[in-house]
Amino acid sequence: MISDVLLADLCADFPQAVRLQRLVGCLRSHFHCGAVAILRLEEDHLRPIAVDGLVRDALGRRFSVGLHPRLAAILARRGVTCFHHDSALPDPYDGLIDEHVGEPLPVHDCMGISLQSEGKPWGVVTLDALEVGTFTASAQEELGQLTALIEASIRTSRLEGEIRALRMGRAVGAAGETVRDDGEVIGEIIGESEAIAQLMHEIGVVADSELPVLLLGETGVGKELFAHRLHRLSRRRDRPLIHVNCAALPESLAESELFGHVRGAFTGATGERPGRFEAADGGTLFLDEVGELPLAIQAKLLRTLQNGEIQRLGSDRPRRVDVRVIAATNRNLREHVRDGSFRADLYHRLSVYPIPIPPLRERGNDVLLLAGRFLELNRARLGLRSLRLSVAAQDALRRYTWPGNVRELEHVISRAALKLLSRGASRKDIITLDTDLLDLDGVVAPADAAADAAPFMSAPATSLREAVEACQSRCIEQALEAQSGNWAQAARQLGMDASNLHKLARRLGVKRDEPGGSKSAARTR
Repeated sequence: MISDVLLADLCADFPQAVRLQRLVGCLRSHFHCGAVAILRLEEDHLRPIAVDGLVRDALGRRFSVGLHPRLAAILARRGVTCFHHDSALPDPYDGLIDEHVGEPLPVHDCMGISLQSEGKPWGVVTLDALEVGTFTASAQEELGQLTALIEASIRTSRLEGEIRALRMGRAVGAAGETVRDDGEVIGEIIGESEAIAQLMHEIGVVADSELPVLLLGETGVGKELFAHRLHRLSRRRDRPLIHVNCAALPESLAESELFGHVRGAFTGATGERPGRFEAADGGTLFLDEVGELPLAIQAKLLRTLQNGEIQRLGSDRPRRVDVRVIAATNRNLREHVRDGSFRADLYHRLSVYPIPIPPLRERGNDVLLLAGRFLELNRARLGLRSLRLSVAAQDALRRYTWPGNVRELEHVISRAALKLLSRGASRKDIITLDTDLLDLDGVVAPADAAADAAPFMSAPATSLREAVEACQSRCIEQALEAQSGNWAQAARQLGMDASNLHKLARRLGVKRDEPGGSKSAARTR
């Protein structure tokens, strides 16, 4: 009997993800389902944490309760809720069943139960059968009888995860959430790869310390998300996290923004104003793109990190602040130390604990989970019945190198959905995104990367930095060419802020001809 199997699994020592996967697999087999899913309630949406019979990217999706009446109905009542083949309510899994990928679901039956944990709503289990009449009255009754065992399995899984984390000296979140290594989404960080599991472990270890942390990673890997995660797991979680984009600070105002100013400190300073350090007092200051700070401001920042004091611009009186600093950069700060554009002493202060964030190309199938998240966001945003990827498109996403990382993936999915609508696709149909809509051919893909890199590899450079700058110049020129000289669109293609692109282009000597001239980008040196 299925109850005996579930009881035996309760007594077994399984990893959290394995236990839940065995649970959905067992339910699917016993009830002869096309698909089974366990979804956890998080604020106003349900998040799949284990599925069997659904496409892989389903684990990255978020189903808004307000937009999915079947899920809302299951969640709203205690007991089994059944939807027969003649139900007019839309099915949240339209186009996502493995056996009918991209097709409208055939006439079928659905049923589900709401789950509770410690007397509070926890989530739902859903079962979809592709044959009418599968979920008979006796099947519904049996599912109701299994509710307590299913809830016990989920509770056991959660407790085992917390115990395992405590044994490893890892952090447990403020709301009792464990920093898990089983692929569960933590906050807005989606992934189940080994690279992300290791990163989450490292963040859990360092978060509770007071050490400065330097987040290292390419543009678009999500450094801000990881900074927020560090703060939420720290002992300063109830105090503010203040975000400063150092690349957007004009040099003339950077000191005032960070440290504040007094009345009359400069033209237009009509009163006193606290800076970002004072706003973060007792909490955390996140210095994003710290490598962009001017040298003069670097010296003042170093003094604050050394003695915990700031001095407002125009004032002689120092002020004490208690701030933990998390910095982030996509630059190689060691190189900038060597060329004198970044202070060595500040670098050593900031990089007490450096954490490299893996690029998307090193995260395996995480790209499909993230794609699922962006597909569901665009489905809801555009009012679509269903939005999914073809098998060929999934393969293309896995093969692509993602120079713009997660941010580029989000833009690729959003652009493809809009393109298909602009070509006349109906919002009432199941919309499938194929490879031709992803626009991955216009930029360097894995198959072409070696060929495109050959000129740089064969031409000896004086230094590694010159080779890197030559590659950057080439990428900017190609992006400008592809976007007909539109700097804003080129910046989006490259996954960076337009102002940062202009700065980088000026430093590299890349410029555009005036309107009406040649459409090719030229380097001035």
